[in-house]
Amino acid sequence: MQNSSVLLRVLGALVVGYIFERLIRSALSPLRAAPGPFQARYTDLCISDPEALNTIYGHGTRFAKSSWYDAWVPPNGWNLFGDRSIQRHANTRRQLQSTYSMTSLVSYEPYVDECTEIFSQRLSEMSTAGTLVDMGHWLQCYAFDVIGQITYGKRIGFLDRGADIQGIMSAIENGLAYGTLIGIYARFHRVGFAVVNFLAGKKGAGREYIVGLSTTRIAEEQENRKIMASHSENLTIAEPFVSKFLAKYEQDPEKFTMQHVLAGCTANLAAGSDTTEQLRAEIAGFQQQGSLSSSFSFKETQQMPYLQAVIKETLRMHPATGLPMERVVPEGGATISGYFFPEGTIVGINSWVAHRNAQVFGADADEFNPGRWLISDGDKLAAMNRQWIPFGMGSRTCIGRHISTLEISKLIPRIVRDFDFELLGGGAKNSWATQNVWFVKPRGFQVKVTAREPERRYKETKGI
Repeated sequence: MQNSSVLLRVLGALVVGYIFERLIRSALSPLRAAPGPFQARYTDLCISDPEALNTIYGHGTRFAKSSWYDAWVPPNGWNLFGDRSIQRHANTRRQLQSTYSMTSLVSYEPYVDECTEIFSQRLSEMSTAGTLVDMGHWLQCYAFDVIGQITYGKRIGFLDRGADIQGIMSAIENGLAYGTLIGIYARFHRVGFAVVNFLAGKKGAGREYIVGLSTTRIAEEQENRKIMASHSENLTIAEPFVSKFLAKYEQDPEKFTMQHVLAGCTANLAAGSDTTEQLRAEIAGFQQQGSLSSSFSFKETQQMPYLQAVIKETLRMHPATGLPMERVVPEGGATISGYFFPEGTIVGINSWVAHRNAQVFGADADEFNPGRWLISDGDKLAAMNRQWIPFGMGSRTCIGRHISTLEISKLIPRIVRDFDFELLGGGAKNSWATQNVWFVKPRGFQVKVTAREPERRYKETKGI
């Protein structure tokens, strides 16, 4: 008991000292005149000025990622997301970019169609059984199986069982929580990383567990490539990412190392009313014209203006990441929004803040309104597009954004056409809880799903 009392006193003294130090620094800071909430003086700076976006994140800027990102990288290691080196990140991204281009990804549509078919089948089964559907969970199952098939050429199996296969989901959830919290105190990362992985055993914890699974899959693919090399037949399906990465490695192992192969595969796995009736009306209209196939090809969906407006507005209202994208002011300092920030200052913009800016999106910025993207005012549209950053901005834009776009564009019209959804869980009506650990994920997203009768869908298609 005496030791515990001493420990508590020591911790208390450290906390008081830390608060006192922040108070002194705030009082003397050259940024004390910068506008913002009083509490923001004692935390990292989050900026909402639209003009600051290009200054901090635009192509060619020298604002490197902050130490918060260290916790997302193994000590003495690197990956594309957490790499703080501007030059190394640029070199790595150049080598991976072509694989993630939309031109390349459309060849994977059959994989997406297969997963969409299974997902629709599961919704039909749960509709028939009268089972409430946790849409957050099942959409994640769908996303994991799509990315598993694109990356490794075969589904992981989430959609088959509706369960957390091999503990992948929980490992990623734990990794997100670790990176989000330990990143605030990045100096403790080396010790924290060693402790959590020691406690987890030889399989590792969080992202390291996913690295282990990726390593196994890569080894399997290397063996498959040896077997295929002895056969002359050509592949008739899209080549999975792991095979493309290994081909790059075999061609030039010094430039595209095995770490590049592992980083690419691991990043894929670790990293988804009236409006409904309007969208259904658009779908029916395109079907009447014979402009839509049953599987909704990506090319077809790009010609559907209301669908694209719904997707864009949804990503504005609920962007995937919910923390500031921290950057470090480069040598010599920088003027942002009329204030000079000394070099080394950590600054950032939160997409949730940027997307609710009434100066850009109007007085109804807090409301879901797909119509805002269908206006004819070119200047206003350009301003909104500049402020729309669900996948980041500049050289650090999410490299997998086209995978998300492909999945969303094909899945949403399919399930909206075939099912009715009624939100039931999560507290107040028409709401649900969320958890923010870098990614903002729904919790308690319980939905009643009802399959729409084929006869009704047929009448809509025929305009009856």
